[in-house]
Amino acid sequence: MTVDEARTRTIRLALVDDHAILRQGLRSLLEREDDLVVVGEASNELEAEAVVAATRPDVVVVDLKLSAGSDFEGLSLCGTLSSAHPDIGLLVLTTFLDEELVVRAVHAGARGYVVKDVDTTELVRAIRAISAGQSAFDSRSAAAVVRSLSGRGSPHEKLTDREVEVLRLLAAGLSNHKIGEQLFISATTAKFHVSNIMRKLEVSRRAEAVYTASKRGLI
Repeated sequence: MTVDEARTRTIRLALVDDHAILRQGLRSLLEREDDLVVVGEASNELEAEAVVAATRPDVVVVDLKLSAGSDFEGLSLCGTLSSAHPDIGLLVLTTFLDEELVVRAVHAGARGYVVKDVDTTELVRAIRAISAGQSAFDSRSAAAVVRSLSGRGSPHEKLTDREVEVLRLLAAGLSNHKIGEQLFISATTAKFHVSNIMRKLEVSRRAEAVYTASKRGLI
């Protein structure tokens, strides 16, 4: 489907942002377009999962920061939604511009990544592109994706500070639920961090992750 063809039908949207006033402003801007309608809103992971399951939107616009306790809870949500609803388009709309975050968002299932200072025209274009099954990145995030795909990133992706914390608890034998309790994050977010750790360390099991991290002096 082309972007022009997508404009001939109504695109159903869900907005996920922890600030209600930002969601309201975004809804107001987007619904000025004849082909866009917001069918649901959510402020956190659990709400978003329920809203998406109930409303089945075409595109979910997700902020990365959904709580005071985590800057990147939106990445976990992208991973959850892309697994449960592979046909739904995920667009990250965030204040964070970081190459690693862009690449992690793509790995988590996002089809687009746009920084919040983008103008409305570009945002609408991105939504229509994703609805049509295409990808949508602004020029800055696109550059990060290209570098990643061309292999010019680091051979071993660096673990974030939060992932090192999770890894240490993993080494202590804690479950995802217990890791979540220790770090004041959800078990789903903990699971997402563990998956990222295993991907970065190029292992398939939790025990292998601990062993490899120990060999590399990460823990």
